[in-house]
Amino acid sequence: MKNIPYKSVALDTSKHNRKNFDCGIEELNIYLQFMANQQDKKDNARTFVLEDKHDRSKIIGYYTLTMRSLELSTLPKSLQNKHKFNNSAALIARLAVDKRYQNQGYGETLLIDALLRLLRASKLVAFPIIVVDAKESAKEFYKQYGFIEFNDISNRMFIAVKSVQKSFAL
Repeated sequence: MKNIPYKSVALDTSKHNRKNFDCGIEELNIYLQFMANQQDKKDNARTFVLEDKHDRSKIIGYYTLTMRSLELSTLPKSLQNKHKFNNSAALIARLAVDKRYQNQGYGETLLIDALLRLLRASKLVAFPIIVVDAKESAKEFYKQYGFIEFNDISNRMFIAVKSVQKSFAL
C-alpha cells in the first residue's frame, strides 16, 4: 500500500462545514451532517475527515470507526479456529468522498488512513479482524485492498489485522 499524502483529523463541528458535504449517497451525507458528532459525544463512534488543504473547513471525505462483535461462524474455518476465544472486531462503519473530490484517490487515502489508525489501536486493545459494511458499488474497491466477503452476510467484508500489518510491512 502506498503512503498517503496527508492524514485525517478528528471531526470538529466548530471548524468543519458538514452542510455542503455531498458524496451522492444521502444516508452517508445525513450521518456526517447530523449524527457523527452525537455518536462521538456518546463514545459510540469516532469520525475522521480529510480537509481540503486550501480551505480547512471543506471536507474532502470522511470515515467512521467503532467496534463490533463478530460472529465467528461467518469467517473462514482457519480464522474461526485461530480466534475462537475472541469475538471483537474493529469496524470501518462509513467511508465517503464528496462528489467534488471523487476519482482523485481520496477514497484510497481515507482507507489507508483508517487502516493505519486501526493498526495503532490494535497495539493497545487487541482485535484480530477489521470489518467494513460495503455498499454494493464499493465492494470491488475493498477487494483490491485485500478485504474478503463474509460467508453469509451480503456486503460485509473483512481483513485480518495481520494481513494489514504485512501490507504495511509492520
